[in-house]
Amino acid sequence: MSGDFDGKVVVITGASTGLGRAIAVETAGRGAEAVVINFSRSAGEAEETAAQVRAKGAQAILAQADVADDAGCRAVAAAAEPFGRIDALFNNAGVTKFASNHADLDAVSAEDFLRLYQVNVVGAFQMIRAARALLEAGEAPGAVVNTSSIAAVVGIGSSVPYAASKGALNTMTLSLARALAPKIRVNAVCPGFIDTPWFGRALPEDTLARMRAGVAASTPLKVASTAEDIAASAVFLASPASRHITGETLLVDAGTHLGFAPMVAR
Repeated sequence: MSGDFDGKVVVITGASTGLGRAIAVETAGRGAEAVVINFSRSAGEAEETAAQVRAKGAQAILAQADVADDAGCRAVAAAAEPFGRIDALFNNAGVTKFASNHADLDAVSAEDFLRLYQVNVVGAFQMIRAARALLEAGEAPGAVVNTSSIAAVVGIGSSVPYAASKGALNTMTLSLARALAPKIRVNAVCPGFIDTPWFGRALPEDTLARMRAGVAASTPLKVASTAEDIAASAVFLASPASRHITGETLLVDAGTHLGFAPMVAR
């Protein structure tokens, strides 16, 4: 697969750490000419991502913006304008509210729903809209890959608003795959547990260690996925190898959807 991104221009939202960083490094290592690294707050971590991208031989462009802000989305897309096109847009930015007891309806608020939808759904829509002309400018159809979740498919996850927002993202993926064809392909990757700072910032290390062990014990493949494990699948959906795929939601969860419940294993 090395070289299948030769000369390509890639934009990744939420790319300062975790899956976004892994996607940035993966595309750079596969030959991307330029990688636009969006981040909202973590400037130091975004610089670390940029350094890793440059070490792989690609240009790294930092673009600070909250995707909940439409003007910010337009600024991120504009960072790719000097290249004349965007070959792949990864809508990876996301937020959550941790309230894993879904039966506790008082654990979340209307404000939680609105914030999660504004970033996880509206932000992805705004980024696609902002990048549309550049996605359509290349010789091959531009590719959009939305980072969804197993939560969208089976209703588990960090909270009810999170699962609901990812379900909406999957539906939007289908809608836009129809609406933007044939010039743009739109797909979504649906990871299960990913061992990234996402959980580390919200949970004590001992709780996270138990979760990691529980996931590895309860998935059919007996693993707790890393960001790099998921990045390869996300990048596949933007690569020439998936040129005839659009409107797909790809589960990359080590088999969790087959009936195992990692959240119960905490």
